[in-house]
Amino acid sequence: MKRLLIALAALALATAQAQVATNPNAKVDPKNNKVSRPVVEKPKEKLMTRDELRACMDQRDANDAEAADINAQLQAYKDNTDKLKADRDRLEAATTAMNARVQTAKTEYDAIIKANEDFKAAAPKMEKADFEAKKKELSDRQTAFEAAREKIIADGNALSAEKEALGNNIDKHNENYKTLDDRRENQLDKVDAWKKDCSNKKYDENDEAVIKKERAAKAAAAAAASAPAK
Repeated sequence: MKRLLIALAALALATAQAQVATNPNAKVDPKNNKVSRPVVEKPKEKLMTRDELRACMDQRDANDAEAADINAQLQAYKDNTDKLKADRDRLEAATTAMNARVQTAKTEYDAIIKANEDFKAAAPKMEKADFEAKKKELSDRQTAFEAAREKIIADGNALSAEKEALGNNIDKHNENYKTLDDRRENQLDKVDAWKKDCSNKKYDENDEAVIKKERAAKAAAAAAASAPAK
């Protein structure tokens, strides 16, 4: 029985020694001689250098300035869109009115041709006074028609010029939007790049204070240089 107890005690001791041996990095508490968990030191978090922080701050400000300018240009684009639509509606109405004037002039021209034919057929039987009166009436009518036709031609040419100018403005307007759209895409790409390179990185607040002081000094120097001489 003693041998059996001694053998079991020896087996238990050997097992405990084997468990300790499998963890060579484990620390032992000197008070109770129990195995403790290994102490693992966390790596020190790396901070951005001052130059890196300055570059990130400059890029952020550039992105903000570009976004503000693009938004202003987009508002101007919207305002110009409304103006172009108003011009288009006005010219469409003017074109409708011009077409009506042309049709009226055509009707008058046909009527004058018919009146002259009737006058020519009736002339041999007319009294001289009636003949002269009718002749003058038709002449005055022809003169009025010629004046109206010349006015229609001039107004039509002006209207065509306005419509051509509007078409050119619309083309330029659409090109401006394409430019703004490209700028917006480029600005958003730069914002994404800033988020990747800068947004989640730590920095020294003292470096930030130094950079802000540098900026303030630079702005003051620029303001002094641009101030009128006394």
